[in-house]
Amino acid sequence: MNNKRLSVFNICFMAMMAAMVYVVTLFRFPMLGSKVHFANAVCLLSGILLGPLQGGLAAGIGSALYDAVAGYDLVNILITLVSKFAMAWMCGMVLYSGKKPHRLDRTAVACAAGALTYVVLYALKTFIYQKFVYGFPMETVNATVVSKVIPSLINAAVAVVAAPLFYHAVLPALRSSGLLKRMYSGADA
Repeated sequence: MNNKRLSVFNICFMAMMAAMVYVVTLFRFPMLGSKVHFANAVCLLSGILLGPLQGGLAAGIGSALYDAVAGYDLVNILITLVSKFAMAWMCGMVLYSGKKPHRLDRTAVACAAGALTYVVLYALKTFIYQKFVYGFPMETVNATVVSKVIPSLINAAVAVVAAPLFYHAVLPALRSSGLLKRMYSGADA
């Protein structure tokens, strides 16, 4: 990624990706005491398209905006901002740490790293809230963490499959339109 200068194009693309994260988060359905959605796939897609920092900002801001509009408290909004940022950041870091970032296998590994980062952070948040904020006994804490991690792992699996497939489906169009060169630097673009 060329991070020397943040252009109007990059700012607009970040805003578009944040809006996509927000909109996709609106469409969710309950499962096993939690909610399943495709927002994580769009967060990972932000990391793929924009790289660690800009993708992380798009994912974090879009998700935090959803929480703010949904009426969550400031602490939860900030936790969401940080954890979704970390997901896209990790995805972008793994993807762009080596050569040939546009290979499907490399993209899938990067998405898996990002998705697992989020699952771990979400489980940690659940544990801290259950144990230290609410003061529940460990049996209850463990049961709650497991009940939240299972749908998170399902979301992660869906995101790890969906984000690379979508990216590689639109990659030829990004190349032919010149958008890829505007986003990336390097011979692989």
